Amino acid sequence: MIYLDNAATTRLDPAVLDVMRPWLEDDYGNASALYQLGRRARVAIEEARATLAELIGAEPAEIVFTSGGTEANNTVLKSLAWQTRTAHTIACSMVEHHAVLHPAEALAETGIELVLLPVTSEGVLDLDALPYRLNRPDVLVSVMHSNNETGALQPIDQLRERLPNAMIHTDAVQSFGKVPFDVQQLGVDFATISAHKIHGPKGIGALYVRRGTRLEPFVHGGGQERGRRGGTEAVALIVGFAEAARRAHAAMTERSEHMRRLRDMLAALLRERIEAIRFNTPTAALPNILNVSFLDAERLDGEAILQLLDMEGIACSNGSACTSGSMQPSHVLKAMGRPDAEARAAVRFSLSKDTTDDDIRTAADALAEIIASLRQSTHTGSIFAAR
Repeated sequence: MIYLDNAATTRLDPAVLDVMRPWLEDDYGNASALYQLGRRARVAIEEARATLAELIGAEPAEIVFTSGGTEANNTVLKSLAWQTRTAHTIACSMVEHHAVLHPAEALAETGIELVLLPVTSEGVLDLDALPYRLNRPDVLVSVMHSNNETGALQPIDQLRERLPNAMIHTDAVQSFGKVPFDVQQLGVDFATISAHKIHGPKGIGALYVRRGTRLEPFVHGGGQERGRRGGTEAVALIVGFAEAARRAHAAMTERSEHMRRLRDMLAALLRERIEAIRFNTPTAALPNILNVSFLDAERLDGEAILQLLDMEGIACSNGSACTSGSMQPSHVLKAMGRPDAEARAAVRFSLSKDTTDDDIRTAADALAEIIASLRQSTHTGSIFAAR
């Protein structure tokens, strides 16, 4: 299998698994316990916390471990709107991940004001369209650091300059470990990061909470994480997270250059082989994501494209939600002004440090053949019968 869906999740690095293994076997103690096994677990957690804090320019006390990015995002929005009641308005971009959009929409149903911020045709936040009334201390603005579908990098530092009085949260799950990310330079109050996009384990993430900012726990049931997140800490996952992050940052330049070269190679091959193709990934983007769509998308079947790629042993996605087996148009591409048909038939390739030149050539050849076949066919079902 050629795996080109690394924006969804990545393969666990064997070296990360090796670091995790002792905490799954011999050192299995509860970090809240006072005996030796527990104390060793506590030390491991705090060392991991310090590692992650250093990598994003934070203090260890500002890091709260969670079960992943979705919980971290929900924690920020719901804590500020429901529990502390410090956010009366939530503003987020129209291209946010559903882990932000869905809780924001749920809060809007309870009476919280929700403002959806437009983006440009390149999927970048339109700073000139920011309502000035958002520049208040009772406003939470949530804009992702980079987009999971197109890879577009968002101007978070400029957002802070435009809204110095608002609270700002950024979902950095896609960009953490791939491009520089510093909470002090960006000026954010909250930031979400996760392990499984950088060859770490699934089920572990972290939330940065600026010192002095009030945050009530979203998960109650214990005094863990300084009373900010109840539940027995997953020591092995936390240790694995820190190791994956350390490795990603140590090799960031090398990995980024590798992925960018292959992404550009893929773009060149697709441009050469496929007519009427549109590249939705802008210049200022993550090095590992290439999103393409087709100008004659009304003639194509987005689900068929992915299924035919899968039949060729190539795993990728269109980056949009799949509800009850029915492909929905990408809300990201629609916000960028793409027609529904084009937003439904888009393909997102996302690379990793493990992607090879041969993977890229094979994927480009396969997509070119599939699009040509679909364009020539008057009945999509005949494509499956012929292949």
